[in-house]
Amino acid sequence: MIPVLEQLTEQQQNEVKRQMAIYKQGVQDIIPTEELETKVAKSILENRPLKIKLGLDPSAPDVHLGHTVVLNKLRQFQQNGHVIQLIIGDFTGKIGDPTGKSVARKQLTTEEVEHNAKTYFEQFGKIIDMEKVELHYNSKWLSKLNFEDVINLAGKITVARLLERDDFDERISTGKPISLHEFFYPLMQGYDSVRLDCDIELGGTDQHFNILMGRHYQEKFGKEKQVAMLMPLLEGLDGVEKMSKSKRNYIGIDEAPNEMYGKSMSIPDTLMMKYFELVTDLDKEEIDTIKSDVATGKLHPRDAKMLLARTIVRMYHGENAACAAEQNFITVFQQGTLPDDIPVVIWTGADKISVIDLIVELKLLSSKSEARRMITNHGVKINRVKVEDSNLIVAISNGLIVQVGKRKFVQISRG
Repeated sequence: MIPVLEQLTEQQQNEVKRQMAIYKQGVQDIIPTEELETKVAKSILENRPLKIKLGLDPSAPDVHLGHTVVLNKLRQFQQNGHVIQLIIGDFTGKIGDPTGKSVARKQLTTEEVEHNAKTYFEQFGKIIDMEKVELHYNSKWLSKLNFEDVINLAGKITVARLLERDDFDERISTGKPISLHEFFYPLMQGYDSVRLDCDIELGGTDQHFNILMGRHYQEKFGKEKQVAMLMPLLEGLDGVEKMSKSKRNYIGIDEAPNEMYGKSMSIPDTLMMKYFELVTDLDKEEIDTIKSDVATGKLHPRDAKMLLARTIVRMYHGENAACAAEQNFITVFQQGTLPDDIPVVIWTGADKISVIDLIVELKLLSSKSEARRMITNHGVKINRVKVEDSNLIVAISNGLIVQVGKRKFVQISRG
């Protein structure tokens, strides 16, 4: 039998190369790469779009740039005419993915899953065309399995294979319990791929085990195996931990333009090119040019980062908002002037108050210890004067401006 690639015209072969170059960009691992190339070639030969799967258990509906790493890759497939299959784990979400957890996850209610799924759709629409997405809820098939079906599904995998999961192995070694229902999560995720005949499944590197379950079960059910595409996890603004709202090192895609731009400018220089590659819509040639210009000194790293910040804001708020946010940043942070849109807080408290209590009362920071730490690090100003003494008593006056860090301002109005 003639290999698929050899059946293509020269023009079609060039199209395979073009798509593969796009799909490989920024990817941590493709399992296996040869099968992806064959699937792309076959889709061109048969004029049949590939089915690209992303499974979601909507347990945390606030989307940040870390989540968009996979979504941006989905957009690339969608732009090349392939079909995106979003699988909402309204059934598996009630169990909870044990990935990266030292204890069992809290199981979600039907109402929580439905609410979170709706929030996801609204935010995903900023990145991919939701009108062209196949939406599936895995309760449609998983809830119909009877006990015999479940036993048969479990019979196609060994306990030893399931215990290969790092999280399970760690919990066993530390004496932490594993509930039996947690073993069924990867089985169900793999069965989703069987039911939808997925060609490719995307996910972060932390989903390696779950995604390979799709290949395992498709083979057990006599189907063509999906390709696993694993995207790197994005470090947050601290440059160390994975981007996470709980770690407060994130940029949310629903954040205001000025906040989004300011946070983007605090991305560590060492991660700047990774952000360009993983979270922007710039093509490979543009990114390669930026990388080369920074390396040769043609482009100053500060200017490159401003381009990154402007691109991120433009993607979620439009060109005008991006330009306005950049001008605001230049005005406030580079020229040292005050922003035009400082929020005003009506003050009804005491005439005099300690600076630490004032910061907490104004909700600029959540605790006195954080406020004291910020003062020690020279990050607090009263009427543009740096606060040096954490025991300072502030006399409240109309129009008093309190600044914490680089982006938090409040103007006091006496009630």
